[in-house]
Amino acid sequence: MGKVMKDPYQVVMKKTNLPITLLNETAKYARVHLLDTEPFENTFGKQSRRKKPTLKVADVKDMLENVETAQANYVEEKDTNIEIDTGGVKDEPSALIFKAGQSKRIWNELYKVVDSSDVLIHVLDARDPQGTRCPQVEKYLKKEAPHKHLIFVLNKCDLIPTWSTQKWVATLSSEYPTLAFHASISNPFGKGALIQLLRQFGKLHTDKKQISVGFIGYPNVGKSSIINTLRKKKVCNVAPIAGETKVWQYVTLMRRIFLIDCPGVVYPSGDTETDIVLKGVVRVENINAPEDHIPEVLNRVKSEYLIKTYNISAWTDHEDFLEQVAKRYGKLLKVRIHCSTTLATIRNS
Repeated sequence: MGKVMKDPYQVVMKKTNLPITLLNETAKYARVHLLDTEPFENTFGKQSRRKKPTLKVADVKDMLENVETAQANYVEEKDTNIEIDTGGVKDEPSALIFKAGQSKRIWNELYKVVDSSDVLIHVLDARDPQGTRCPQVEKYLKKEAPHKHLIFVLNKCDLIPTWSTQKWVATLSSEYPTLAFHASISNPFGKGALIQLLRQFGKLHTDKKQISVGFIGYPNVGKSSIINTLRKKKVCNVAPIAGETKVWQYVTLMRRIFLIDCPGVVYPSGDTETDIVLKGVVRVENINAPEDHIPEVLNRVKSEYLIKTYNISAWTDHEDFLEQVAKRYGKLLKVRIHCSTTLATIRNS
């Protein structure tokens, strides 16, 4: 039974009302056999002795091995107890815009959706599936809500090659059921497969009058667009920028299936500001210096694709690239100097 419960492709049809989960907590309620380690005279009575503290090592040799291991894994840059002489120069604190999707209000909205949903659809961006995953939420569902079904939907698959979509679907399907999707009211892809899957979940939960399907994921991955695609009309506000959805929203798909739209949530994962910008989490027009993130774009994208897209020649650095694009699009100031901020905003968008 435990193996079936951990398999995302198998569903327990008839659940018992007995507290089976208590069987998995034997270590928590196990008795402590004190007399197996200490005699009765030393444990109870007037001659009882104080228990020795629990040590992680048995002898000095084990302690030396632990010290050597800790010393080998020591990283000076991560030691917060060291005072570093910066010569009076410090890095500018990160702007509040890079904390988008991490507020307490957003996380409260997420937990509302998780608690209210029977099926959770984790929407991923096909251009960066691993970068838009939230392992913390997946771990929370496994531990706190194993009875809820989790599905991956690989949205925006029209922006990547077909062979890449097939490989990502095969890779992610080893963990959870995965579907490729293209959100479009007029010309969708994967809509029929998703609706059929939701109907199957509806038949599994015959004990309920209706089931709720929650959409979770990073900002700007297309959660609201998928709901509009399933309904064939605009029922949720959508925009090509992050942060359009502010609160959760119930939408009726059919008589027994309801959809829940959730704001985008970003878990603090140690990403750099450039990674956050390229994932589409923040609005590019609100960044103070968008041209600082152009070098990473040039490193990730092949030069032949950029030359073909912008119809420019080879460049030496990101400044030369912005200058050529400025001349191409007419983004020049009065003194014939290119406006790098405007160009970088267009490029990151």
